[in-house]
Amino acid sequence: MAKAPKVLILNGPNLNMLGSRQPDVYGRESLDDIEKSCLRHGKDLGLDVDCRQSNSEGELVGWIQAAREGHSGIVINPGAYSHTSIAIMDAILAAGLPLIEVHLSNIHRREAFRHHSYVSKAADAVICGLGSQGYLMALDAMARRLIAEQET
Repeated sequence: MAKAPKVLILNGPNLNMLGSRQPDVYGRESLDDIEKSCLRHGKDLGLDVDCRQSNSEGELVGWIQAAREGHSGIVINPGAYSHTSIAIMDAILAAGLPLIEVHLSNIHRREAFRHHSYVSKAADAVICGLGSQGYLMALDAMARRLIAEQET
């Protein structure tokens, strides 16, 4: 039996405040609620899910770089770093892993500065505007890709 592919779910700055931070924009679920849903869903899909959050750009870059050694793919909600971090984009490109970018809100219906994402330039796919369901959809897509790769 093949080992379950390991998927790293990264959450960027201020996402630790979910549930209390602008619930009209980001919803009422806490990050802990979202992570628990992702762990359950990942298990159902045959994935080993590893969830992490940091407000530090450098820590996120380090985790992306290290993912090459033990993970098969990455799901990331980079938060505000989407719009500012060339360092995160470069780390994603260097890691060479499948990556799906997720945003709880539709960044294209928000302030103009949020319409651009450096991370999108390195991502295989982007899901935005579907709230926490976006994470589960990202795991569905990642599972299909990684399991198909295992079968070839």
